Amino acid sequence: MGKPNIVVLGAGLGGSIAAFEIKAAVGDKADVTAVSKGDTFHFVPSNPWVAVNWRKRKDIEVGLPATLKRKGVAFNSVGARKVDPANNRLELEDGSNLAYDYLVIATGPDLAFDEIPGLGPHGGATQSICHVDHAENAAAAFEAFCANPGPIVVGAVQGASCFGPAYEFAMILDTELKRRKIRDKVPMTFVTSEPYVGHLGLDGVGDTKGLLESEMRQRHIKWITNARVTSVDPGLMHVEEVDEGGQVKATHDLPFGFSMMLPAFRGVEAVRGVEGLSNPRGFILVDKHQRNPTFRNVFALGVCVAIPPMGPTPVPVGVPKTGFMIESMVTAIAHNLAAILSGKEPDEEATWNAICLADFGDGGVAFVAQPQIPPRNVNWSSNGKWVHLAKVGFEKYFIGKVKRGESEPFYEKLALDVMGVRKLKS
Repeated sequence: MGKPNIVVLGAGLGGSIAAFEIKAAVGDKADVTAVSKGDTFHFVPSNPWVAVNWRKRKDIEVGLPATLKRKGVAFNSVGARKVDPANNRLELEDGSNLAYDYLVIATGPDLAFDEIPGLGPHGGATQSICHVDHAENAAAAFEAFCANPGPIVVGAVQGASCFGPAYEFAMILDTELKRRKIRDKVPMTFVTSEPYVGHLGLDGVGDTKGLLESEMRQRHIKWITNARVTSVDPGLMHVEEVDEGGQVKATHDLPFGFSMMLPAFRGVEAVRGVEGLSNPRGFILVDKHQRNPTFRNVFALGVCVAIPPMGPTPVPVGVPKTGFMIESMVTAIAHNLAAILSGKEPDEEATWNAICLADFGDGGVAFVAQPQIPPRNVNWSSNGKWVHLAKVGFEKYFIGKVKRGESEPFYEKLALDVMGVRKLKS
């Protein structure tokens, strides 16, 4: 009888690290296979920089096959068409099947541009920074815009759950336009489904409301909160602003020469509609051990995990899954799989702590939330030029970590221990 096969579906921020950490945890007790569409890792947090030509694609990508092979992880770059948990297999894009004993879903999201007419880079009128391909397209559009500047609209639509990059990109655009000495020709409006600036899908962290409102005032960026984007025409965005009861109190037709709007997320097609595995939006259902309650050999981590929103809001707002929160899920799953292979029950729970660095090009805002979901033991935020430097340093560090095939080097664990930040609950 052969060794059990653990399949990690997805090789992004969470999946790549999961493959390394799970293999390190289980050793020779199981084979580990990573499945992804394409063979390249991209550092998604750098996409805002790509979109203003501060980075090129080659600066933020890592080839996965050689690194995974060096760490003893098999790799399949075909991608999955459908997850079949009842039969413990993946149907791959080329029509073949891949059997597994344990599955770790780390696919990230499907981007729901189609839910709003005219939204998105695929036949729509707005740009995106969710994928490096989108960021490259945005960079070309931004260069064309700078030759003929006009209004800019940036933000996140109803149902979005990842607001930090929208704030980052608005501030980065402001910084770059100042460097080009054309900021005075560009009125900017921030449009968000959040009930207030700095909510972030988390009901704020520390004084993110005050910090971000102050930044936007200083940078002359107007904002519309509780906003519902109804449709987008070329050069014109149609927005409904609602009151606390969800009733429309104002409508806005916002002209733009350049716009980047983050879409709502949903589960990828390979997992949507699988009863017991995913919710109606296609997000994976998990228990406190990151394990699916119906299919007990399936685990999930990252953006694809179902997390209830932070209470009712006038316009739907999702909960973000930040980088460190995702890494805590990775560590819990690695420990729990090792326990199962040793004949024990999984007992580790991820802390879901959040550490976030939002870069503004010439400064930024940082926050720590322990745990990410209120009520919290730590609820801290700060701003300053140091955040930009820290984000640059983190980019180099994380890309280097993927190139080396490391999940958590000793010095990272030491630094986190000093800060009192844990990945696992005691």
